[in-house]
Amino acid sequence: MTLLADKSDEDLLAEILDLPLDKQREALRLLEAIKLRERQSRFFHTFPDETGQYDGEVQYARRLYAKHLELIRAGATYRERAFRAANRCGKTVTGSYEVTAHATGLYPDWWDGRRFRRRTKLWAAGKTNETTRDIVQQQLCGNVITVGGKKRTDGTGMIPGWLLHNWSWRQGVADTLDSVSVRHVGGRPSKLGFKSYQQGRDAFEGTSRDVIWLDEEPPADIYGECLMRTATTNGLMLLTFTPLLGISEVVKDFMPKEED
Repeated sequence: MTLLADKSDEDLLAEILDLPLDKQREALRLLEAIKLRERQSRFFHTFPDETGQYDGEVQYARRLYAKHLELIRAGATYRERAFRAANRCGKTVTGSYEVTAHATGLYPDWWDGRRFRRRTKLWAAGKTNETTRDIVQQQLCGNVITVGGKKRTDGTGMIPGWLLHNWSWRQGVADTLDSVSVRHVGGRPSKLGFKSYQQGRDAFEGTSRDVIWLDEEPPADIYGECLMRTATTNGLMLLTFTPLLGISEVVKDFMPKEED
């Protein structure tokens, strides 16, 4: 028996064309649904046991990412974590992976970090409205599309597409999510909100959060406000950034005292 994944598009199309005419349309519809589900399954191909391919890119074995796994593991002990590293080394991928795990409850077997046993309330934020949309939002939810006259995302980001629903859009910033609901294994949905430092500290006031991910270094006042949002929930703060601002107040908080 040959698996569908082992066949090329050309071979599959040839087999479909051999079907009776009334079966071809249904076969094409099912094939497209299968391929869409695969494009929306990035989470399950990230940090794999062994090196392989997904969506035309090499996904290297999990054991090669010692620092990334150390960051996840530290979540079981520390409420505040920062991944300070150079550009293009997987900081944002790791942040979006952890946010997805907490939002969905789909923790992999190897996960040794913090686990929430219930749905979560999360924020993900970037430096500007545009970087939040083009990097953070895209990494988590995929591309913005319109279906039946309504705007949504295509689910090709880290969060499996079939778990996304109830998209809410921010006014005044094109194609920028304000929040989205994420189906959780416990039944009731998690709520993921998007913010940017450009909105100022006041935008980070309000209700408590279980997880806040800040991609790129935040101003000290915004970091302090986010820390307060997680205080009553014993929630998690996760920062992923390249320290381009030097020894800032936020960076100093994560340095050993002797280095400080």
